[in-house]
Amino acid sequence: MVYNWLKFIPKTVYPPRCLLCGAQGHEGLDLCPECRSELPHNHHCCQRCALPLPLSAGAATSCGACRKSRPAFDHCLTPLIYRSPLDRLISDLKFGNRLLNGRLLAELLSRHLMRAPMQKPEIIIPVPLHPSRLRQRGYNQALELARPLSKHFSIPLDYRSCIRHKATDPQMELEKSSRRKNVHGAFLMKHTLQARHVVLVDDVVTTGATVSELARILKLGGVQRVDVWAVARTP
Repeated sequence: MVYNWLKFIPKTVYPPRCLLCGAQGHEGLDLCPECRSELPHNHHCCQRCALPLPLSAGAATSCGACRKSRPAFDHCLTPLIYRSPLDRLISDLKFGNRLLNGRLLAELLSRHLMRAPMQKPEIIIPVPLHPSRLRQRGYNQALELARPLSKHFSIPLDYRSCIRHKATDPQMELEKSSRRKNVHGAFLMKHTLQARHVVLVDDVVTTGATVSELARILKLGGVQRVDVWAVARTP
């Protein structure tokens, strides 16, 4: 309901205004040219999990973790790196009720996807929150990102078929070695999907453990390909 209300605010009533510094927005974004130029772009990254890689790594390179143990998802697209000033926009969306940040982040992700070579999925699934976390926060930031993407690309949105039935600790508070164990068994499919190609949407991919676990469950349920679209990837 929050998104439905926000999308009808006319630009003449709410003109673009930079959410980082308050200056006038640019090119329809709530971001000024100066702040936009400071966004950390994820240009050189693992071809599977989008982990930022050093420039010395060749093109079409997979990171060491993916070569050692491939994640359950097939491909991850993340246009930005989770560091300043982007981390502030995402944190304020998740923990500060700054839902306007979601509109900006979804637009940045959408513009990247329009330029990127990709196979169009049949369904968009936002990574679900556990009911206790959803009650505490009041909204799922992944769903707030997925709604405008669904509309822009004319891809059906499904936020009911998968649930997070196991409450887990926040991934960013855990050591890398503990994150896969933390989310193991956290998700359930309520019914079999007819789609063969699904995309998962989230705000940040940290190690990829969460989206990989959800992709694993989807593939056990008959989905053949699972991609990930996220705003940012942690280095």
